[in-house]
Amino acid sequence: MLRPLALLAFFLALFPSACSGDGTISYQYSAVRGVRIINGLASVPDDAPAEVKAAIAAGNRICHLPYLYGGGRCVGIDSGYDCSGSSSYVLREAELLGDWLTSTSFKNYGRSGRGQWITIYAKSGHVFMEVAGLRFDTGRHGSGEGPRWTTVSRPAHDCVLRHPPGL
Repeated sequence: MLRPLALLAFFLALFPSACSGDGTISYQYSAVRGVRIINGLASVPDDAPAEVKAAIAAGNRICHLPYLYGGGRCVGIDSGYDCSGSSSYVLREAELLGDWLTSTSFKNYGRSGRGQWITIYAKSGHVFMEVAGLRFDTGRHGSGEGPRWTTVSRPAHDCVLRHPPGL
């Protein structure tokens, strides 16, 4: 029989919190779904819904493109992406968004809170996504990286967590 603290630790490992120990929001990688990054590309979990598989495929198509302020607002693949352009592209390709959004607009996207498969971390000036446990981000605000998959944790101060309905 599991002790109460062991049981709590087990559930915390299965369902990582979006809050760090001091109450601030952060992204924390969890390998629960078995998704990995191989040569910079995200693997696709077998049990993922079709929209999640499409979102990962879309992220894989644009990862490693350069950071481009205002990039990602065209039809098709752009020459570079900023944070909101890359998040918009992934969600549009997964048929979870009709048009691109700004980082601030993502604060009202979908439903409030953490999603089962996809979570948007949005604030005025920056947005990034968690898809099947992996972070899809253009780097730390102002770092100039293009879209990338990563397992590196990051603080998300002032972010609002949103998710697509049902995911």
